[in-house]
Amino acid sequence: MLSDPTTLTLAKLSELLKKRQISSEDLVNTFLEKIESQNPNINAYITVDKAGAIKAAKDADARLDAKQGEALTGIPIGVKDLFCTKGLLTTCASKILHNFIPPYESTVTSRLKAAGAVVLGKTNMDEFAMGSSNETSHFGVVKNPWDHSRIPGGSSGGSAAAVSASLCSATIGTDTGGSIRQPAALTGITGFKPTYGRVSRFGMIAFASSLDQAGPMTKTAQDSALMLQTMAGHDAKDATSINAPVPDYMASLNDGLKGRKIGIPAEYFASGLSQDVATVIEEAKKQFTDLGAELVPVSLPTTKHAIPTYYILAPAEASSNLARYDGVRFGYRCEDPQDIKDLYFRTRAEGFGSEVKRRIMLGTYVLSSGYYDAYYLKAQKVRRLIADDFKAAFAKVDLLLAPTTPDTAFKLGAKTDDPVQMYLSDIFTINVNLAGLPAISIPCGFDKTNLPIGLQLIGRPLDESGILSAAHAYQQATDWHTRSPIL
Repeated sequence: MLSDPTTLTLAKLSELLKKRQISSEDLVNTFLEKIESQNPNINAYITVDKAGAIKAAKDADARLDAKQGEALTGIPIGVKDLFCTKGLLTTCASKILHNFIPPYESTVTSRLKAAGAVVLGKTNMDEFAMGSSNETSHFGVVKNPWDHSRIPGGSSGGSAAAVSASLCSATIGTDTGGSIRQPAALTGITGFKPTYGRVSRFGMIAFASSLDQAGPMTKTAQDSALMLQTMAGHDAKDATSINAPVPDYMASLNDGLKGRKIGIPAEYFASGLSQDVATVIEEAKKQFTDLGAELVPVSLPTTKHAIPTYYILAPAEASSNLARYDGVRFGYRCEDPQDIKDLYFRTRAEGFGSEVKRRIMLGTYVLSSGYYDAYYLKAQKVRRLIADDFKAAFAKVDLLLAPTTPDTAFKLGAKTDDPVQMYLSDIFTINVNLAGLPAISIPCGFDKTNLPIGLQLIGRPLDESGILSAAHAYQQATDWHTRSPIL
């Protein structure tokens, strides 16, 4: 048995499992022991499925012994607690779903399990994926493994913290306005948001249906390629799923950067960017040039409208999606309701947290009679302009390079009383969701207090291969992704 296999990459563990130099059962037990000792400090998991994980590991070992294993067979992963898992508690980090056990499985988790991945448990998150700091969870805040007094980012903060602290080999998160990339940047891991429609949303509890997209959160771009290979693909159960072939991401992983044009959007390097982040990103840009890329200045002029556009459209969709939580069919129900009106009012008032209520009210307002044209319709038009900006940029370049976040992880509680400041944490990620594009965040350095900084690469629709190969080339030439809070 290796001294600490939990710190190894998914790719390395896959190799060891296939060679039978380690068993999945031993590996899973090592992770479970680590979760038991470390999770109370970080709160990355809401539910740990010890019995289910051990059974799945034994099944994986049988497949591996029979030489029928795939890349993910026997690999222990975490799952953000908004993917429905049949027979396993799925809460969306909300009181209103505190007792919800789904009768069906999401497409993404079905595919991962079919490939032999072992689900260790469900990771913590902001309630209904609404938040940028993982402080809105009904099950308590998640702490950044690099500094327990700081946030890990959100909404996939539990998933990010679990990978960063090596409490699993990889996780899956969701990204509605940056919820994979932003926490990945703040915890020093790799987080990949695919093109909207590349990965099925079936069985994923919805926040904003036209923006939500599932993706892998891993130690490296290579690990993300391995995860995405299984996750991606058309699904008839999801009307927004793209019916397009899934390329072999591993086959193009070593394509490199020579001759590729990378756009540097001026609007992402303006005021609001911390000096530490700006300095580190400048160093990364030089590295990309050294690897053969040509850096080209580009402009995305509608960027300044991203935050207001997003915070009209996303809450509008949330107000519709969350109407189903009424205490009648499933989930939390208030005690001794006097009548149906009292049942609805008190169930939702008691079951939802303050941030979710804020967004439901905001969304209901912008969809209401007299305000729909002034707000919602106008926001949809601006969304089109944002997408057009990207289209014009990609006529000149292959990829875009930008910071993932304006600053490093802030202190717990620092922005909970100022929603606007909290929303600005996603200023560099939201545009990508509004345009439906793929993007990755990879570690590229640290600030003066040794907190991780993330670099974002944005690609054309369905060009996941191009993003992954560029990220992999950078990671082959640097070692930022190998740094760990526990090493």
